[in-house]
Amino acid sequence: MKLIDKLGKVFVVTAELDPPRGSDPTKTLEEALAVRGYVDAVNISDSPQANLRMSPLVAAKLVQERTGLEVIAHFTCRDRNILGLQSELLGAAALGVQNILCLRGDPPERGDHPDTKGVFEVDAVGLASIVRSLNNGQSKAGRDLEPTNFSIAVAANPGAADLILERERFAAKVAAGAHFAQTQPVFDIDTVHRFLDIVQPSIPVLFGVLPIRNLEMAVRVAKWTTVPSALLQDLEQNGKKAGLEWAKQIVQDLRQASVSGVHLYPLGRPKVVMDVLGALTDPISRLK
Repeated sequence: MKLIDKLGKVFVVTAELDPPRGSDPTKTLEEALAVRGYVDAVNISDSPQANLRMSPLVAAKLVQERTGLEVIAHFTCRDRNILGLQSELLGAAALGVQNILCLRGDPPERGDHPDTKGVFEVDAVGLASIVRSLNNGQSKAGRDLEPTNFSIAVAANPGAADLILERERFAAKVAAGAHFAQTQPVFDIDTVHRFLDIVQPSIPVLFGVLPIRNLEMAVRVAKWTTVPSALLQDLEQNGKKAGLEWAKQIVQDLRQASVSGVHLYPLGRPKVVMDVLGALTDPISRLK
């Protein structure tokens, strides 16, 4: 069963992987093999934090071909104009990469090529609209094409400071054609309930889970999402063990809340996926 068909039927689990820094895909493939059997799909990021990595489309194809895992390929608006985005999307369809996460992308000045200029002809909403047009058999210029069959994913931030603005952005992404969403990390169930109450998403949402390693990392994360003070105190006293326990607890809380699933951020440590999921690796426990 494809990922898109599982949503609403089982508690879906995805995990994020980074493409290799060079041309050798071995490490990424090893990480994918390590989480196979624990997840329904893996995400392949697109030069995260604007640092040079292998093309997510090529990495996605290699992962699907050599591990059998379904892949969600990230596409950002940072590095490609509208023509380039459509060209690569058509290539993705030809290679059998059917799930696309539409992102604006980190600004180049944050990465290892700070003098590079970002493109940003469209934002994530515009990109989702382009993917929907290709699914409908039309290019952005209105030319008829063989229709694609992409599942369109978008991002959300339940811990955003302004959830009213987040609701507006989320609604725009849904109107542009999004089929499901994956979120930035959440660290307590209250954040999830506030998001659900205010945003009221009309598409399935996979909530992000990130095991924080230390207090310094938590302080950085707190700049763009909500990190409970109790977690900060626990990290100060117990270090990465606390981060892992909080991650395990939020997965259990999300399962009990009957959300569509979780999206894990293992940060290059595939064993974390197994540690966090615990009993959820039992397929019976994942039935909704």
